[in-house]
Amino acid sequence: MLLAIDVGNTNISFGVLEGEALRHHLRCESARSRTADEYAVLVRQMLDLRRIDLDRIDSAVIASVVPTLTDTMVGLVERAFGIEPLVVGPGIKTGMSILYENPREVGADRIVNAVAAHEWMKRHSEPPHPASGREHASEPGATRGSAEPGRGDSAASGVIVVDFGTATTFDCVTPKGEYLGGVIAPGIQISAEALFSRAARLSRVEIALPPRVVGRNPVHSMQSGIVYGYAGLVDGLVGRLRRELGYPCRVIATGGLARLIAPQTETIEVVDDDLTLTGLRLIYERNAERNSGPATQPPGPRGGSQD
Repeated sequence: MLLAIDVGNTNISFGVLEGEALRHHLRCESARSRTADEYAVLVRQMLDLRRIDLDRIDSAVIASVVPTLTDTMVGLVERAFGIEPLVVGPGIKTGMSILYENPREVGADRIVNAVAAHEWMKRHSEPPHPASGREHASEPGATRGSAEPGRGDSAASGVIVVDFGTATTFDCVTPKGEYLGGVIAPGIQISAEALFSRAARLSRVEIALPPRVVGRNPVHSMQSGIVYGYAGLVDGLVGRLRRELGYPCRVIATGGLARLIAPQTETIEVVDDDLTLTGLRLIYERNAERNSGPATQPPGPRGGSQD
C-alpha cells in the first residue's frame, strides 16, 4: 500500500491507497514544532485506530509547501515504516510540462493537483448532460447543467483547479496537459480572521451558509459576505481566466471549504476532496522505476507557499 502525504500550511493529509482506491484519509495539524519521532508515533497511532496493517505500507510519496516540515516528513516515513519516500520537487517525473517562468517557484501541491485534474478531465471526456446537476468526483455520472457545449471534449478543453486551502489558488492546465500558471488569492479563513480582528464591533462567526444573501443581523451579514463573496470571486476569476486562455476549460475544486462554496458558484463543476492524494498517487506511479533508489532531495524554500 502507498502512503501519500500532503503537507499544507494549516493541515497535513495522509492517504493510504491500495491501487487506485483511497482506503483511508487522515488529517492532523501542521505543527512545525513536532519532531519526526513525534509525527511517527502520531501517524502510527492514527493508522492503528483505523486497524490498518502497518506492515502492508511499503511505499510513500510526499508533497510539501512547508520547507521546515519536508525533512520531518521524510524522517517520519523512515522511522515509522522503514522506507524512503519519493518527495515531489525538481527532477521528479510528473508527465506534465511546467510553463511557469521559474518552475521551482510553483508549490508542489499545485503541480500535484494539476496532474490529477488533467487525468480526471481525460477520463470524463463526454460532454455534460444539461439536466443532470453538479458532478462530484465520487459520482462520475452527474455533471453540472451550466457547462458550456464542448467543454467535455478532452481534445480541446483545458482544466482549472480551484483549491480552497490556506490560500485560494486557481491553476490552469492547457488542453495538451501543460501547467500554465494561475492565481493566488487570500484564503477564506485568512480573510475572515482579518475581518474579525480588525473590526472592533464584529465578533467571530462560524463560516457557514446564511439563510439568505441579505443579512438581517451581523452574523448573517458576515456569513453572506464570506460565502457569497468568495463564490463571486471564484466566478469572476474563472470567467477572466477562460477569456484570457481562449479555449473551453472545465473547473474542478478541492480543499477544506470547497463543498461550502462550490454550490454557490456558477462555474465549479466538480468537487473532489481527495484530488491532491490522487495526484500524489499518479506521480508516484510515473516514478515507479526510481522508487527503489534514494529519497528525492526535498525542494528548497519557495516564495508564496500555499496549500
